[in-house]
Amino acid sequence: MKTSTLAAIGFAAPLIIYLLIFYIAPLVQNISMSLHRYTRRTFVTGEAPWSGLDIYKEVVGSHEFWVTFGQTMVFVIISIFFQYWIGLALAVFFNQNFKLSGLLRGAFLVPWLLPPMVSGTTWQWMMDADNGVINKFLGLFGVDPIWWLQADHSLWAVIIANIWLGIPFNLVILYSGLQNINVDLYEAASLDGCNAWQKFWKITFPLLKPVTMITLLLGFVYTLKTVDIIWIMTKGSGTSQTLATWSYAMAFGKGYSSTIKYSEASVVGTILILIALVFAFIYLWAQRSENQAKKTKKSTKRK
Repeated sequence: MKTSTLAAIGFAAPLIIYLLIFYIAPLVQNISMSLHRYTRRTFVTGEAPWSGLDIYKEVVGSHEFWVTFGQTMVFVIISIFFQYWIGLALAVFFNQNFKLSGLLRGAFLVPWLLPPMVSGTTWQWMMDADNGVINKFLGLFGVDPIWWLQADHSLWAVIIANIWLGIPFNLVILYSGLQNINVDLYEAASLDGCNAWQKFWKITFPLLKPVTMITLLLGFVYTLKTVDIIWIMTKGSGTSQTLATWSYAMAFGKGYSSTIKYSEASVVGTILILIALVFAFIYLWAQRSENQAKKTKKSTKRK
């Protein structure tokens, strides 16, 4: 075997071992648990009976699954929508490079840097029905106190908090994308009489498409598996229950689920992985289609 081949294997070995231990092995174990009916006793003894897809049918066929699935999609879609557009607006704003722009941009990163425990506790205090600053502010306009953390409003409470947490991520990624756009394009557009809005829609937004796609994909995956901020604020009760918090509650017997259901939790976890994979493949397909379109366009110009 060549020295270069041995060196390549040596450099790749730590990464491969890391992936096998911390990614592949847990994934295989999760899928295995979803195909066996585990209880406290069989989890210890390892003698869980084979159930095949029976547990999948039970979970997917339940009314609670579809209610939770709908709440999860509302949580993910609304969060990503506002995170992206607010983050993009801030990125365009800070791209002007005015005085103190660096300082203010750094201040917007604070939510991203704070531990989820601190962020969740802060929002829980702010949304307190009796003493929260949000209700006190709304009271100045004659609005009655809103029970943000109760069952009926808990979904909107965690959405607001999650949007606040996700804006810095979108701001950083999109701002980096804006830095790679050639300023000469804007100068040429100005000579053609384009205003700021036309420059954004005809130059900025189209050229940010690759960055936008990866930002939305990462945001989707991260938001889909969010547990910490929801659990700290509401313990996933009421309308704030998502597939991720439901799986967590069943796996550890906490919150609204006092009975441990290892296999059911593994099924929900596997479904979350499948949903994320679907959107990952959609991203890869869109990226491949865009690259093919660019190649076709270049070959057409050469002709």
